[in-house]
This record gives sequence, structure tokens and C-alpha cells, in this order.
Amino acid sequence: MPLLTSVKPLPAIIDREALEESLHAHIADRDFPCVGAKSAMNSGMLEIFPALSITSSWDDLAIHAALTEWSQAYAENGDGLRSLAVVFSGPDDLDERAFEAALWERIQSLSDKDDWHGYQPGEGISSDPGDPHFSLSFGGQAYFVVGMHPNASRAARRAQYPTMVFNLHDQFERLRAEQRYEKLRSAILARDVKLDGSINPMLARHGDVSEARQYSGRAVNDDWQCPFKDPRTA
Repeated sequence: MPLLTSVKPLPAIIDREALEESLHAHIADRDFPCVGAKSAMNSGMLEIFPALSITSSWDDLAIHAALTEWSQAYAENGDGLRSLAVVFSGPDDLDERAFEAALWERIQSLSDKDDWHGYQPGEGISSDPGDPHFSLSFGGQAYFVVGMHPNASRAARRAQYPTMVFNLHDQFERLRAEQRYEKLRSAILARDVKLDGSINPMLARHGDVSEARQYSGRAVNDDWQCPFKDPRTA
């Protein structure tokens, strides 16, 4: 799938090929549990956006442009599983708390830009990160994020570079409607147990607890407060 002609070129210091190959290798590993990600990659529906640093706002405008174009493409032809992954060249020494902070800084910046462009939240979701029906929204489509980085405690999240994978909620609602979602979820959970010896304690169905708790991959307590406020929250 050709990517986003409107996106500005990245600095020469970014090794695009290395960033793309690192994520492909991580997902292609036989033990990687997310069969949905494998399906998206194998069908050519995993788009990788190489970026500079997850602790910097350098690429935020371009990432937001990529997300809005991705949303439009899905609205026009929303078949199959697809993901947009932003792979950052660094830093590679962030612990789980520092990665979580950087991830939410990027999410806040991207959401502020979405509001500035006048996009409204996707239908059927809440913009309040404390709400069990919370989701992010870019270009009018609802998303959830999977964060990965070198120092993640869970092996499935332990990518070579800091990474934010944006997944469209609607495609999983379609799987539910087709009665395929539970089979996919069960396969992922079984593979996760095989890889790490236990089910990720942060995993929950959408609508049970806020998905914001899952984004960074760090295990958080019940009193965790999300460091994010959608500017469109009433």
C-alpha cells in the first residue's frame, strides 16, 4: 500500500529500512502471540511510519497526517485487518514508566492536532480515558494503541525500537458481528500464555474497563490515573 504523499521527508539520520525490518522481524517471530498483527503484515496491510524520537514532537504533524489519511482509506475500503505502526529510532533506554510518559505525550499532541483540524470523535466511543468505552479518535475513526519498546516486561511488547501501533476499533467490531472475534482473542491469549507463562493482566474486553490502561504495556494499579485529556471531552 503506498504511503501518504503529503508526509514530509524524515531526517537522514533515521534508518528507515532498519526500523521497518525490526518490526517485521518482531511480528514474524514464531512465538509472537498477536495473530491479528501477523495477518495484517502478511496481507500487506501493516503500514510502518519511521519516526525520529518518541520523546520529541518532531514528527507529530506528519504522524497525524498519516493517521487521518489512514482513517479516510479505511472509510473508503475498510476490509481486512490493518494497522498503522509508528516506529521511532529511539531512545532505546526508556524504562516502562518513561516509555509510558512518552507514549501519552505523543497521544496528547496527536489528539490536540485532531481537535485543531476540526475532527470529531468516532461514533460510539467516549473521549474520557476513565470511561470503559474510551477510545482515541483520529480523522473521525476510533483507535486503540499498542505500545512496544526494548525494556517492556512482557515479551510480546519487547520490540527493538519504541513503537506505537494504531489499530482501528471498527475492524474488531466487524469481527464481533461476524462472530470471529472471540476465536481470534482466544488464540492470542493462548499464545501469550505460552510465551510469557501467564495471561497479560492488563488485557480486558472493550467496555469492561478503560482500554487506556493497556496502551503502554506496563502493569498499573486500580488507582492509576491516565495522563491525558482529549480536548473534545465535554
